[in-house]
Amino acid sequence: MTVSISEPDVDDLSGIISTLGEWQDDAAPVQLHPGDVGWYWRFGAQATAAAVRTWSRDGRVLAVGLLDGARILRLTTAPDVRRDEELARQLVTDVTTPEHGVLPDGAVNIEAPPGALVSDLLADEGWGTDAPFTPLRRDLTAPVEDAGVRVEVVGPDRVSEHTAVLRAAFDGSTFTDERWHAMASGPLYADARCLVAVDGEGEGEGDGDGKVVGAITVWSAGPGRPGLIEPLGVHPDHRGHGYGRAVTVAGAAALRELGSSSALVITESTRPAAVATYVSAGFELLPERHDRRRAG
Repeated sequence: MTVSISEPDVDDLSGIISTLGEWQDDAAPVQLHPGDVGWYWRFGAQATAAAVRTWSRDGRVLAVGLLDGARILRLTTAPDVRRDEELARQLVTDVTTPEHGVLPDGAVNIEAPPGALVSDLLADEGWGTDAPFTPLRRDLTAPVEDAGVRVEVVGPDRVSEHTAVLRAAFDGSTFTDERWHAMASGPLYADARCLVAVDGEGEGEGDGDGKVVGAITVWSAGPGRPGLIEPLGVHPDHRGHGYGRAVTVAGAAALRELGSSSALVITESTRPAAVATYVSAGFELLPERHDRRRAG
């Protein structure tokens, strides 16, 4: 059987997400995670299905990709087929042929796990590398220390503050209350938690007192598997006071309660403050990595 590409519909997503979860392992590199799909769900179920691509052979899904925007494909494969030549060559064909419905002409990026043959073949095709990313991991075998500040699970009274902090933290963010509710209504949110760090001074917009100054969402891939942080943000007016570290520690504790074996995150290496925040929260640096990039 040859490798074939597929664009799933909404009903197919649960099986794809389950497969993606099975590929998560502490011995594997940081890779596309069910939580990435869960975070994308803020755009709705139909949009999420439209952003997913799968590659299969003989009825088995071998690779899953998520179009994180029109020009970025986040791609991973089953662990045992990272060096499968037939799969890798079909992936290259599909991502370099606009008519196949993956990526357009011009400048595009592909994120693939270290050691995947597809990355080598793209290099042979003249693809270069883009700016570096830093993956980090925290082991969750031992209990997690107290966050040291007030942290709350996001409920109806904190949604607006949660989304407002993330909009303030990330330039160009379009995360709204409506999108939070879309994300929270998706199937992956059952194994996720949104948390906020609260400054005890002043009054918040919700029923509780205190002002929300930092926010995090964490996603489990199931007991005994790595969990993911996506996203984490601190309001610019409250940076430098330890809130980022605190809410990250709380997120790690939430993942441990969900049964995760470790907590993973990946951030741009050009954001040293973000990297330092994760390190201060007990995360270990992993080797830097680069997307493959085709120049326009």
